Amino acid sequence: QVQLVESGGGLVQAGGSLGLSCVGSGRTFSMNGMGWFRQAPGKLREFVASISWSGSNTYYGDSVEGRFTIARDNAKNAVFLQMNSLKPEDTAVYYCAVSRYRLGSRNYNEYDYWGQGTQVTVSS
Repeated sequence: QVQLVESGGGLVQAGGSLGLSCVGSGRTFSMNGMGWFRQAPGKLREFVASISWSGSNTYYGDSVEGRFTIARDNAKNAVFLQMNSLKPEDTAVYYCAVSRYRLGSRNYNEYDYWGQGTQVTVSS
């Protein structure tokens, strides 16, 4: 059974930092792109960042570009999201996901596996 488990969410003040982790089990994802999405209450799911299977290509949503960094460790079957200079508008549930393609993308329809989500709350 394929499973993705996120961790690292929590409460932080504006301007602070948080690091999210997502570890997969049940199969290897070393040949798949991976991504992070987020969803705030009453809003649509939003693309945050994605990374290609090798880690060579990364993409970011406009609202997080320059503040967030995505990385992966294929040996650990894991993807990470380092979030700096956090803003209250970054408050959301953050989900990691595995793409069916080698390159990640901002299209959530290209992702087959999803974690359960981890809450990030940024106070002003």
